[in-house]
Amino acid sequence: MTESMAARELMQAAYENRYTWDKNFPGYVAEVQLKLGDQVYTGKAKVNPDLSAEVTDIADEPAKQALIGQLREVAIHRIRRSFEETHGKNTFTSGETDETGAVELFVGGKSEGDRYKVRNNEVCLVHRHIHGIVVTIDTYSSHQTGEGYLSHQYHSVYRDPKTGDLKGEQDYTDTYEKVGDYQILSSRVIRSIENGETVTSEFSFSNIKLLQPALVG
Repeated sequence: MTESMAARELMQAAYENRYTWDKNFPGYVAEVQLKLGDQVYTGKAKVNPDLSAEVTDIADEPAKQALIGQLREVAIHRIRRSFEETHGKNTFTSGETDETGAVELFVGGKSEGDRYKVRNNEVCLVHRHIHGIVVTIDTYSSHQTGEGYLSHQYHSVYRDPKTGDLKGEQDYTDTYEKVGDYQILSSRVIRSIENGETVTSEFSFSNIKLLQPALVG
């Protein structure tokens, strides 16, 4: 398929409308809590300016790693890269427009096989091949920060790329708090379907404080 410039421009506008942190992001510290069923774990977290994450004061290693994993995942999505850096080797072709007004965009080139949907200048569906798994994310709600949009409620499905077998399914609800000049995740609730049962994980981040930027001599 020949690339449509209109499709590329639609994708670029939505990509550049995402909320990201600027190069001056100083990192932050927070008190953290993870609720897994009847278990509650509390500790401290730090996200560094290079977006690496640390969790302390939690002895339970799986709980600690679960918190670190969420902090890293959020930080990865806040990295500011140009459209050309991310999609320069991809092409885009428009598909159908669904009943909600979302336009499907098919990707060719480096990420051939991926696809997106864009509605109201926001990416509302992501279908990507990541690390040997196919991930499909439907966004149900989002909010504008004045500096780009953040997803609030979304549903993720994970499938085997060869067989199409379902590997996992999760519902997310995210809440953000503005601290200084930056939007920081304050709550994330994940409802996972495991062996036919719903398992709920509640991540809370409170007393969030930005780190002081390093002084350049």
